[in-house]
Amino acid sequence: MSSSNFFVWLSLLLSFCTSSALATRHTAKHWPRGASTRFYEFKVQKTYVTKLCERKEIITINGMFPGPVVYAQEDDRVIVKVTNETPHNATIHWHGVRQRLSCWADGPSYITQCPIQAGQTFTYEFTLFQQKGTLLWHAHVSWLRATVHGAIVVYPKPGVPYPFPHPYEEHILVLGEYWFKNALKLEKQVLASGGGAPIADAFLINGHPGPLYNCSSNDVYQIEVMPGKTYLLRIISAALNMEHFFSISNHKMTIVEADGEYTKPFTVDQLMITPGQTINVLVHADQPIGKYDMAMGPYMSAQNIPFQNITAIAHFQYTGASITSIGVPAELPSFNNNLAVKSHLDGLRSLNATDLPLEIDTNLFFTIGLNVEECHSTTPNKSCQGPNGGVFAASMNNITFVKPQIALLQSYYESIQGKYREDFPSVPMKVYDYVNGAPNNFPNDTNSLNGTRVKVLEYGSRVQLILQDTGTVTTENHPIHLHGYSFYVVGYGSGNYNPMTANLNLVDPPYMNTIGVPVGGWAALRFTADNPGVWFMHCHLEIHTSWGLSMAFIVKNGQGPLETLPHPPSDLPKC
Repeated sequence: MSSSNFFVWLSLLLSFCTSSALATRHTAKHWPRGASTRFYEFKVQKTYVTKLCERKEIITINGMFPGPVVYAQEDDRVIVKVTNETPHNATIHWHGVRQRLSCWADGPSYITQCPIQAGQTFTYEFTLFQQKGTLLWHAHVSWLRATVHGAIVVYPKPGVPYPFPHPYEEHILVLGEYWFKNALKLEKQVLASGGGAPIADAFLINGHPGPLYNCSSNDVYQIEVMPGKTYLLRIISAALNMEHFFSISNHKMTIVEADGEYTKPFTVDQLMITPGQTINVLVHADQPIGKYDMAMGPYMSAQNIPFQNITAIAHFQYTGASITSIGVPAELPSFNNNLAVKSHLDGLRSLNATDLPLEIDTNLFFTIGLNVEECHSTTPNKSCQGPNGGVFAASMNNITFVKPQIALLQSYYESIQGKYREDFPSVPMKVYDYVNGAPNNFPNDTNSLNGTRVKVLEYGSRVQLILQDTGTVTTENHPIHLHGYSFYVVGYGSGNYNPMTANLNLVDPPYMNTIGVPVGGWAALRFTADNPGVWFMHCHLEIHTSWGLSMAFIVKNGQGPLETLPHPPSDLPKC
């Protein structure tokens, strides 16, 4: 299909879908208040840790790194009082929680709320309506989530079993990255430089780097297991700027859940997990008594980008193994093994795809990728360190998102004019060979537009969104996260998306909240816009969000009483 024919197809399809009436309206339901209420108190605090021979100050919740686990059951009400005892702004995002009629509690700074300032308190309240499984929470302002993060574990309702053999034990593994420098200062420095992201000083598993790092022979996380037993591992990526491979030496892993949704069992030797994703696996302790490495290593799909390549190690140790035994090394794919990533994604299938939209009202096509802006600095050697003396940026549909100075949700709710524009394009403004070409003059200037633009969706509309990776700077696997929703990943592939040849799975696609859009390829998502509010969508590589690879949806209020935008809480922080 030529570029011109492709653009005609997009335009005609968009025109048809937006001009036709919605075939069906979303059926109003009564949202439960929850079987019970879970109360938590989070204190944002300064804490000192010693890693890799150096003692440093980090920001934590309740002095814990990773932070405390939020436990609940399906349909529970969760109330978390957050008090900021640091001089830095803070927010908490409940990643993967769909926030049904609780949009003010979502947490991204300047999107649904202004930050919790020093000395302030804000109470988050939400119901885990029809949600269960492993999710995560993390800070959502600047790069604070480097150390402010933790697990959310939502158990099924009482008496409801897992759809897989009940494990002997469950364990949480939070994967992260670590820097000697202050993470908040790192963001300011990299943005001021105009250059690329700083390399992490270490990878961490539950806050421990493992024996391959300097001064870390005893800084190792360990799970003790009984021979013959089966274990459920809740694997969470809280990493900031890297995607990772994970494996356990000599042990198979059976994936049974991804992003808080059950999957058809799928057995792998290794898996790839992006920042923001969660994957539950069953591991059967069927090997000779000994110590086995659990390994976390880099997946880097972009070209010519430096990264940390020392593997983080934890131990899967059998009861009875000698404490002096050496861990059996785990095998990981090479850092750029795209085939291993595809094989992992190929195996993910939803256990129950009951509400998959089969008819579509709104078709969207968003390009995603990096840009290089022209240098306008008087000190180019310091602030224009991108390719060819330019400044790195990132965009969707060639628009670099600019965060507003007042929260988007507040502007929308109070009808404050001039804070954002409702003209985010439904299709790219320019059509070109997205993977192999560039729209204009890279590497000097890719002419991305800057602005705070949103896309308005009608309540109840059934949406298909194509996310297309671009090669204007380099093709790359981008983990895209949509707040307030999960979505069905109905298709993906390499190269430029072609609607005539794309193979879509409309039977059992995985239901996720974060999708790694394949390097040099595309992903097709479907969801029903049934939750009113303002919802952020962005790349979960934090450097890319800082550069502007994000946008926001406004889902308009419906007509029924259960579709009305809720009032803001009385303690909502002010800008």
